Order: sequence, then C-alpha cells, then structure tokens
Amino acid sequence: MDRSEPNERLSEMSTQTTLLFQAHHGTPEEADQALGLLMLRYSGAIHRYLLKAVGDPEVAKDLNQEFSVKFLSGGFRSFDPSRGRFRDYIKRAVHNMMVDHFRKKDPARRFDTELEQTTLGDPGLVAFDRDFLVSWRQDLLDRAWSSLEELEKRTGQPYLQVLRMRVARPEFRSPELAEALAPKLGRSITPGNLRQTLHRARDKFAEFLIAEVCISLREPTRDEVEEELGELKLLEFCKPALKRVNFDAAKN
Repeated sequence: MDRSEPNERLSEMSTQTTLLFQAHHGTPEEADQALGLLMLRYSGAIHRYLLKAVGDPEVAKDLNQEFSVKFLSGGFRSFDPSRGRFRDYIKRAVHNMMVDHFRKKDPARRFDTELEQTTLGDPGLVAFDRDFLVSWRQDLLDRAWSSLEELEKRTGQPYLQVLRMRVARPEFRSPELAEALAPKLGRSITPGNLRQTLHRARDKFAEFLIAEVCISLREPTRDEVEEELGELKLLEFCKPALKRVNFDAAKN
C-alpha cells in the first residue's frame, strides 16, 4: 500500500453524518442499514462499560439489549450533529440508562439534578467518563488489530504477527525477535527484514486507528482528530501517520 492509502481509506468509509442523514431521511431500507452500522460502531464500547459498571454478565447483556432496542427504534433522533460528537451523545444516553437501572434497584433513593454525583458511584460522572473512554479506546484498538489482520491475509506480509510479538516481548532485540518469530512464520526472517516489517506494521496500525477515529467524528478536521487521539492517549503513536493524511482530499 502506498502513502495515498490513508486518504483513500477515509474517502471510502461512511461518516457519522452520512449515516445519520440516511437514518433520518433515507428509505426504510437505508434507515435500517444506517442504524445498524451506527450501532455496530459503539456496541463494543457500550458492552465493555456495562459489564464493568454492573459486574454481572447477564445484567450487562440485558442492559445492552435494552439500549440496542431503543437505539434501533429511533431513540437517537434527538441528536443534533451541530452540537457535538456522536460519541458524547451515545455516552450520555448510556449514562441515562444506567440512572434508570439504579433507580429501579433502589426506588427509595433520591434522584435529582445531581445524578452525576449520586447514581454511578463516587466520584460519579468523572468515573463514568473515564470508564467509557477506556472502553471506546479498546474498541478502536480492536478494530485496528482486525484491520491489520485483514491486511496480513491480503498481502501475505506478517504485519500482525510481527507487531503482536513486539508488543508481547518489548525487551527483545531484533535478532531475538526474528528467532522467536521464525517458528510462527514457518520460515526464517532476518533482523533487517523484521525491522522493516515492524516499521510498516506500526505505520499501518496507526493509519487504521486514524481512519477509525475519523469515522467517529461528524466532519473530521485535523484539529478534531488530534484532540480525539489526545483524549484516547494515542496521539504520540499516530503523529507520523497523521502528518500524511490530507483531510481536504479525504472529504472529496
């Protein structure tokens, strides 16, 4: 893949704005498809958060199903793209669902305008924001790993295996890493070839992360993507690849 691919990848992918427009104004078939795609974008992060919040897999499963039903029934339609990120809207919707969940568990408890401080534990909304962001970050990383795996299958280059081994054994020098990888690859690999493959794998992984973040934003600009990557603590890793992205070209 050449250096133009990050921009091509961004252009080929549906943005949140396109999906929201189709869900609101498209045919019934287009609306159903758009809603399904939007739900898939956040399902992993939502499930991870719910599982951590309630600590019971069955309860988390029920809450996740409840949220999905509301979402796919059009409960998201009050979202105004001009007022912020869709992720923040989703986060608030999950928060409100958790408020309802805890209210049902303890009907005698007082619930008022300070719900953030009283419903989700101490320190409330701060912990919720942090936990949801961690879940969203992991979901984006999982998507990037999946994309790297697809790239490896398509090209025959061991990008996934090399990067996975580097993550698992950060203390290994190139010769040790090459030796450890040889049995997995079914062939030998020179330290020099390994370093080159690892560099490409890191580049591609960063490009996939940037593309996933762009999809999650309304109309991504460089500043917005940098801000989102910064919140996710991924900016430093992605900076070299981010410099190569032409956001104006990606929109056209």
